[in-house]
Amino acid sequence: MSGWIMAGQLLLGLSILVGLHEFGHFFFAKLFKIRVNKFYIFFDFLFPLPNVANFALWKKKIGDTEYGIGWFPLGGYVQIDGMVDETQEANQLASEPQPWEFRSKPAWQRLLVMLGGIIVNVITGIIIFSSLSYQNGYNYIPVSEVNKNGIVAGELAQEIGLRTGDKILKVNGQPIEDFRQDVVGQVLLESNSNYTVERDGKELVIPIRNDLAGLLARDNNPERFISTFATLGEVVKVAEPEKPGLFAKILGEKKQNLPAYEAGMKEGDKVVSINGKPLTYYHEFSQTVAANKGKVIDVVVDRKGKMLTLKPRVTPEGKLMVFLNRTPLQTPAHVDYNFGQALSAGTYDAFDVVAKNVKGFGKIFKGEVAASDAISGPVGISKLYGEIWDWNHFWTVTGLLSMALAFMNALPIPALDGGHVIFLLYEMIFRRAPSEKFLERAQQIGTILLLGLMVFAIGNDLFK
Repeated sequence: MSGWIMAGQLLLGLSILVGLHEFGHFFFAKLFKIRVNKFYIFFDFLFPLPNVANFALWKKKIGDTEYGIGWFPLGGYVQIDGMVDETQEANQLASEPQPWEFRSKPAWQRLLVMLGGIIVNVITGIIIFSSLSYQNGYNYIPVSEVNKNGIVAGELAQEIGLRTGDKILKVNGQPIEDFRQDVVGQVLLESNSNYTVERDGKELVIPIRNDLAGLLARDNNPERFISTFATLGEVVKVAEPEKPGLFAKILGEKKQNLPAYEAGMKEGDKVVSINGKPLTYYHEFSQTVAANKGKVIDVVVDRKGKMLTLKPRVTPEGKLMVFLNRTPLQTPAHVDYNFGQALSAGTYDAFDVVAKNVKGFGKIFKGEVAASDAISGPVGISKLYGEIWDWNHFWTVTGLLSMALAFMNALPIPALDGGHVIFLLYEMIFRRAPSEKFLERAQQIGTILLLGLMVFAIGNDLFK
């Protein structure tokens, strides 16, 4: 069932975004009285072969335009009369340009037609993020709250020099307020970063890049640290106190096959200690269990005031297959926005997605992040939506994808909007257009590049 929920959210999100993107091209084409032959959400052919498997799930012709929903759900298109694209080759445009054709219009009009999809995706992203900001305000974890207990340092955080219990005071020398944004998000994107932490009453500066250099020299693996750091958003976690360890539920439908159930654990049990070690924090529980893979451990639980010792065997993966209730920080900060503030915050959030995409691509090209860790296909994207249909989360992910789609389409690759924009700018600067044959060849090369990227993304999904 969860797979269907993820697929359903992906299909709905892509339908909205592809439809709006193509509407952007359609709107400017109609504005400048250019004939649009087709408007399709998804392809009605086997992309990139326009004459293979031609059929639509639904179509209807209104005026000069055929509107439809294709069967191949990896994009969409508008077929603009007189334009070389994935559906029309140069030899189909051998006749004299007609007044209603794309090629007969001034370069600035054609430029706006090509930018239309990107413009609408950006506007969509701003509207989504602004609406979410207006409705939800902004919740964040103040660093002052985190520093009451300090952080939980994961394996990689420990490798760069952080320790559980550290209180992070500054990032790159600047005071911080928002834990997730300033402490985790900022470091992932800066080339040279450091933490100023308080440990045992003393201030220490932990340089991220210096430790990285040591790790690379030791492991001889340039991608390992940054790519893993970038994919683990919770390398540095909040040390959240427990209650202490209420079992919310035992995982799985067949409880009889689970170690916790077999050992006699029941929902409501409070974990007191493992192998004689008292537990205060959740990470202590998970780390202790993980350190005893495949072993039988002594777990003392409080069951309605009675202390019981259970002896479950930890799975080979280091789990007992249970969830623990954790007490979250009691005083998270909340800010409500009026319309103007929501618009400002939403615009910032939208363009922050683009900025992070730019920095992310830069890290890929520099070899700091493995492409396999940064690029996902349909399966990876559907996992972003998650197994539960929550409209707030759905629109958040859709807003992210809208801005990512705008960024991707702006890349100067033939067959993408950005490639067409580059050729139009060339024409506007040098007062002459590239030949239609050249545009056709560029379109073919760009299509091959996109196909390669598509195959890589889907293959990466399957491999993972």
